[in-house]
Amino acid sequence: MIANLLKNLPEPLDEEWFETLAETEHVTVERIVSHGHSSPASGWYDQPRNEWVVVLKGRGVVAFEDGKEVTLGPGDHLSIPAHCRHRVAWTDPDQDTVWLAVHYD
Repeated sequence: MIANLLKNLPEPLDEEWFETLAETEHVTVERIVSHGHSSPASGWYDQPRNEWVVVLKGRGVVAFEDGKEVTLGPGDHLSIPAHCRHRVAWTDPDQDTVWLAVHYD
């Protein structure tokens, strides 16, 4: 079955939207759609698996607990090691930001 990562986006978005596209015991692939969303200011992701993430559309900022921030636009990708505490600090409020995330051992 053919699908398009940039089509059939949910509207309106009250909160970030997560969709699992493929999953095995060792790998999860998900599409995330944001529209001006960010992680809660008091919360950090501390994931047990490595994550590789790419922005397909829009823009976002990923902040790390050590104070570093990375701005990502279309085509930009980032590897985040397991247990590296991070959060989404900002996503574009004027358009959907579509992320593809791969979580792996």
